[in-house]
Amino acid sequence: MPFQLVSEFQPTGDQPKAIEQMTEAVINGHKNITLLGATGTGKTYAIASVIQNLQRPALVLAHNKTLAAQLYAEFKQFFPKNAVEYYVSYYDYYQPESYVPRYDLYIEKQTEINEHIERLRIAAKAALLSRRDVLIVASVSCIYGTGDPETWGKSILELRVGDNIRRETILRRLVQLQYQRNDMILEHGTFRVRGDTLEIFPPYEEAAYRINMFDDDIERVLHFDPLTGELLSDQPVVVIFPAAQFIADKDKLQDGVNNIEKELEQQLAFFKKEDKLVEAQRLQQRVRYDIEMIREVGFTSGIENYSRQLEHRAPGSPPHTLLDYFPKDYLLVIDESHMTIPQIRGMYNGDQSRKKVLVDYGFRLPSAMDNRPLKFDEFEDRVHVAIYTSATPGPYEYAKSDRIVQQIIRPTGIVDPQVSVRPTKGQIDDLLQEVALRVKKGQRALITTLTQKMSEELAGYLNEIGIKAHYLHAEIDTLERVEILRDLRLGIYDAIVGINLLREGIDLPEVSFVAILDADKEGFLRSESALVQTIGRAARHIEGQVVLYADRMTDSMTRAIAETERRRAVQEAYNREHGIVPKNIVKQIRDLTDRVKMMVAEEEGKPSEAQKQNYHSMSKPALNKVIKELETEMKRAAQALEFEQAAALRDQLFEIRGILAEKEIDTELMAK
Repeated sequence: MPFQLVSEFQPTGDQPKAIEQMTEAVINGHKNITLLGATGTGKTYAIASVIQNLQRPALVLAHNKTLAAQLYAEFKQFFPKNAVEYYVSYYDYYQPESYVPRYDLYIEKQTEINEHIERLRIAAKAALLSRRDVLIVASVSCIYGTGDPETWGKSILELRVGDNIRRETILRRLVQLQYQRNDMILEHGTFRVRGDTLEIFPPYEEAAYRINMFDDDIERVLHFDPLTGELLSDQPVVVIFPAAQFIADKDKLQDGVNNIEKELEQQLAFFKKEDKLVEAQRLQQRVRYDIEMIREVGFTSGIENYSRQLEHRAPGSPPHTLLDYFPKDYLLVIDESHMTIPQIRGMYNGDQSRKKVLVDYGFRLPSAMDNRPLKFDEFEDRVHVAIYTSATPGPYEYAKSDRIVQQIIRPTGIVDPQVSVRPTKGQIDDLLQEVALRVKKGQRALITTLTQKMSEELAGYLNEIGIKAHYLHAEIDTLERVEILRDLRLGIYDAIVGINLLREGIDLPEVSFVAILDADKEGFLRSESALVQTIGRAARHIEGQVVLYADRMTDSMTRAIAETERRRAVQEAYNREHGIVPKNIVKQIRDLTDRVKMMVAEEEGKPSEAQKQNYHSMSKPALNKVIKELETEMKRAAQALEFEQAAALRDQLFEIRGILAEKEIDTELMAK
């Protein structure tokens, strides 16, 4: 099926030109294109349009899970008929295996795997190996090893109506594919057997398959809802992909185990030669156990550390990653490239320094060093066509790109804010006047400082003189941070004082004034990129204004102001030419409020006492109705990647079902 973009919007402003230029650049053989897109110009829609034009599989790379989830939701809405998948780290909590020689402290690998995300990762791989209309939204975890695509693609079970195959052969093959037998409860990644009926629930699908057999013949293959039992469709054939990320090729397995044993003997000989007997004993005990597990069940915890041997890769060779699952003509989109590129560049060295200690002290074989993220040059080798999107592209993007495409016209007609530089002498008095002016108009202000202490003290001072303010920095937890921003929009606060307000990732259309204190202190928070991004915080209000308090003009300030003025001139000229009158962005505050309520539910996990009392007073039909509604909401939350909310709703369901069970027992007792 081709990519079909579904949207009620039409390209406006300079979107049509940007879409056309990017599409033509790729068709004409350009390998690297940069989309210089200002905040609020619809970069995601433009990229979706390019993907539809090119009809190529696409990988959209983001620098964190939150941004990836937002992009996933947007692209899922744009391409409802196509395979839009989500591939991020499946750890809710991850403590990597490590050793601290100074204290002789070994830290066992500890993880909390989010099973839903793990299923989504498997779904992404399955989609890439079975169709072309695939768009994967991923975090940088996609450059870590994820198994050989050739082995994973061959590790399938194909069941066709009319095939003659022994039931025991099917069951053995399912176990090899890491499915678990559970004859009581059919869950993702499990199968169950009832007479001549076999039911399989793949981890990457929301429905299961029922295989009806007569002796060794497959009579019928059904697709059904495992929750309700509803039959969805008859299938002439079904292809079952593995239920795990790493699958060992059974043809290579014995050779791989032999190679592990040879490497173990070599490393043990080295340790004994160096008189490291403790390290030798430690290594032998661990590796022998893993070898036994691999031989018996084809899997062991930490099997990825043996991936080089099991996949017959040469020492030092790069691992197989998600990028290897894509066809050669795929399109890579790196979102917020000024943040994502440096992150990719730095991942290899951090991983290697930790693993080297584990190898030196006998916790892992040397081949474990090749279970790693890609080096940056290896990543570049796997990029065939790339589009970098950012409001502030970095030096890498400018140096690498064959084509720079500009998209700076906002659909609302709002132009970039006016920027002025004022001296630091008397800056607080000047700042107070500016904020007070916005308060009178019902507008909001953001103020950036360089230290936590200064943000707290300045917020306190503003409160003392009658301006409602709050500070915002890294020590404030996520829930409180979202509530503070919600309260700013509601007018509970007039101003927020923070250090790095860029990372919040929330639009604040009520903000018309941004103040940057110590703007001339050149560094990460006062670089050209950071200044342009911070200035953009006032770009969603028609009266947007930014003041930089500084005693000298740094190179970063000069470039940031020049870029802002350039964009502003282009935007104003476009508005004049097309007779556009800028309009403020209107965004419902309840969107943020709902998010806060959701996070509160995540924290509490159970209904309140008032809710419990209300449930106890309900009739059984009413409780059944509530249960149905909560089940629907739980599924919706899981599909929207709000996994903690789904867990909270699940706990609430348990509570209500308990109340319902009590009522049924009471009814039975009364009947007796």
